[in-house]
Amino acid sequence: MQNARTISRPVKGDGGIREPDAIRPFVHVLADSSDKLWGVCSMLERQFAVAGERLDAAPKLSQVPFAIVVRAELRDIESIAAIKKRAAKLAKATKRIFLVEHSSHTTVSQAYALGATLVLPGAINRIKLLAALADPAEPVSASSSGTTQLDNAAAAAATAIASMFTAVTLGEPLDVAGTRKAGRQIADRITQHGLSEWLTTVRRHHEGTYQHCLLVTGVAIDFGLSLGVGRADLERLYSAAMFHDIGKAQIPLAILDKPGRLDAEERALIETHPTAGYEFLKGHEGISPEILDAVRHHHEYLDGSGYPDALCAESIGDIVRILTISDIFAALIEHRHYKPTMPRVEAYNILCGMTGKLEKALVASFKQVALTR
Repeated sequence: MQNARTISRPVKGDGGIREPDAIRPFVHVLADSSDKLWGVCSMLERQFAVAGERLDAAPKLSQVPFAIVVRAELRDIESIAAIKKRAAKLAKATKRIFLVEHSSHTTVSQAYALGATLVLPGAINRIKLLAALADPAEPVSASSSGTTQLDNAAAAAATAIASMFTAVTLGEPLDVAGTRKAGRQIADRITQHGLSEWLTTVRRHHEGTYQHCLLVTGVAIDFGLSLGVGRADLERLYSAAMFHDIGKAQIPLAILDKPGRLDAEERALIETHPTAGYEFLKGHEGISPEILDAVRHHHEYLDGSGYPDALCAESIGDIVRILTISDIFAALIEHRHYKPTMPRVEAYNILCGMTGKLEKALVASFKQVALTR
């Protein structure tokens, strides 16, 4: 097979003429077999100018694409090595979408570690792939674009979260310093550009558990900044936010990303994640008692109705209270393919309705974060 396959002819179809390639966004496809390459290219050729390249061929990407779509077996060492060879060119693309058929934490984590901005696990779905590629932005240089800086911060943070999940799955030591550095990058970006741009960036590029962790971290940072917390407390807060759902690495993605209501057994399994995260983290140096407390107790409520320890008001620390509000708000406004994004006003009203469960003064202070910051 040829190393590259470019489609550029105008074609009639669907009641009209396809736009010429000079107008249509350029998408580069990488795959580890001819069948996979042809399958993805054929999905995209009506909407995009498409070039395809097999991973076992010499890299020949000559122009910077708007997006790169990768379909490969990420449990294969040769495929991983071939993608790494193209890392510098991948980094220049606005969107880097990995299609992975094995929707395990390890595979999804590997994709983010290789630079993915979005991972679509499971059977290849043309509609979902086109939706992920919709609304293309012009590629711009990182030196002149705050948006690109935000994209890079989101990608770095997603990679850190993916590495955390991989560490839990494989029983390896956690890179505490790397995770904290990623949290600091998010804090810097939100300080410079605000919360709204961060939310938009994360929802555009990520979904599922990874999107949720990134959203919670951003919301918690902005909440801390609005409260005027000191630098040390802000670091504890964003570290706790980055780590808070690490216990979910032991829960199947099919349950975490289930579109419908969880049954009793699934709900019970989900509710093990705070304790699982705490148990994994407590043996690591550099993680303070405050962070461990937040990881274990971010689902506790003031009225004692939370889990896993049914703590009541005086037993719940300040970082936990801030993180809990941020966690609930992020879960409400995150984007999932099976539900629309909830407006921030509506999400804030739900928080206001949780009387007795959340600290009333903190919810009132959170209003500017939720609606105006």
